[in-house]
Amino acid sequence: MAVIIENNTLKPEQIEKIKNICKSHGNNENNLINILHETQSTFGYLPKEVQEVIAEELNIPVGRVFGVVTFYSFFTMVPKGEHPISICLGTACYVRGAEKILEEFKKELGLEVGQTTKDGKFSLSCLRCIGACGLAPVVMIGEKVYGRVTPASVKDIIAEYK
Repeated sequence: MAVIIENNTLKPEQIEKIKNICKSHGNNENNLINILHETQSTFGYLPKEVQEVIAEELNIPVGRVFGVVTFYSFFTMVPKGEHPISICLGTACYVRGAEKILEEFKKELGLEVGQTTKDGKFSLSCLRCIGACGLAPVVMIGEKVYGRVTPASVKDIIAEYK
């Protein structure tokens, strides 16, 4: 389970956890992506404070860490919901109506892409392709894939997680 960092302040045990992750990868800057991945798995996201600790441990500029975090869409600097919803907007999904699916999720959840519901239950994002083109349009919630999604099925999908 992800640990939210409160008031932009890391607790000593959180700092120690980040240091241990870096150490497990030899404090080697060549392992930055692996370190970020493991750290995000632990905390659920990579806020500025976490990036600063990683940079210090690897003896690299914070800007380098930030550059990697912002370049790769997998990484996030804001907490995701308990049930992260990702809408595929790859070619096959887009052609088969993914944009309408996205609009329906936005309407039902009262969210824009990149936002999380106030109760922390859902967050909404888009992907370029998950490799399930034969099932287009596709939605992922966590690790579960929903294929041939229609705007009418969005309410039922969300209801599974409430």
